[in-house]
Amino acid sequence: MAVTKIAYKGWPNCYRLSNDQMELVVTTDVGPRVIRLGFVGGDNLFAEFEEHLGQTGGDAWRLYGGHRLWHAPEHNPRSYHPDNFHVALEEHPGFVRLVQPVETTTGIQKEIDIALDPVAARAKLTHRLRNTNLWEVELAPWSLSVMGTGGVAIIPIPPRGTHEANLLPTHTLTMWAYTDMSDPRWTWGQKAILLQQDTQATTPQKIGMLSPDGWVAYARGGELFVKRFQYVPGASYPDYGCTLEVFTRWDMLEVETLGPLVKLVPGAAVEHVEEWHLFRDVSQPYDDAGVVAHILPKVAQTAR
Repeated sequence: MAVTKIAYKGWPNCYRLSNDQMELVVTTDVGPRVIRLGFVGGDNLFAEFEEHLGQTGGDAWRLYGGHRLWHAPEHNPRSYHPDNFHVALEEHPGFVRLVQPVETTTGIQKEIDIALDPVAARAKLTHRLRNTNLWEVELAPWSLSVMGTGGVAIIPIPPRGTHEANLLPTHTLTMWAYTDMSDPRWTWGQKAILLQQDTQATTPQKIGMLSPDGWVAYARGGELFVKRFQYVPGASYPDYGCTLEVFTRWDMLEVETLGPLVKLVPGAAVEHVEEWHLFRDVSQPYDDAGVVAHILPKVAQTAR
């Protein structure tokens, strides 16, 4: 993994992490954020918000774009502590670590470790939340990737069964007050749920799932981004049991994964690991047939 200091979109203190195929750009002027993800020399699959790029300081929370770490369940102001200030970058053998100052309003400190595969378009991100308070805090690590416009999120549905063999429910589907299942951006299949990002949309959409499959994906412009994560059977997850969530509005789509809820005692930390995979020349799916033909074979290549 090559680590090179660069200026990026108005921030003078950024770092490009790359191998021969894949590159990430992380900021240290704000964050921790991964502001760019893509093939070397290719498009950024993450959204960037021009009105926020290059800005630092202040008390207002800024979306910026890219990939970030939060703690669930969502609550304002707790979740919206502004990450507008310098973070430390530590270089370790095989990975870099981004370390945020302790959040003054929550007592939580965020860290992200990033390791790129030596040759493949693959990265491992270890997200860490540490409780620096003098009291116990209940939370769950929450990893959010803000994707660029025009693509589609792919949410896997666990294998189907029969009424006779499955008298009890197998997983959950969580909706928000603004979720509209009749919205045309949704495609409800048997293999997957698809959520299309639409720049003409006037309302947001969101769902969450308890998905034991341990992956979620986003396809755009012939490229596929697959996020893998660990599902812990029997654990308690936020938002009525969500291991993953997807959210969209007119200018972006978020692909989110969550770890189990934990009670962090003072000084303790919890980790949530994602593996990122990029693929080229992948047709964007519009239904189950497209998912089976184009997405599932790529996802199978990410299994270990």
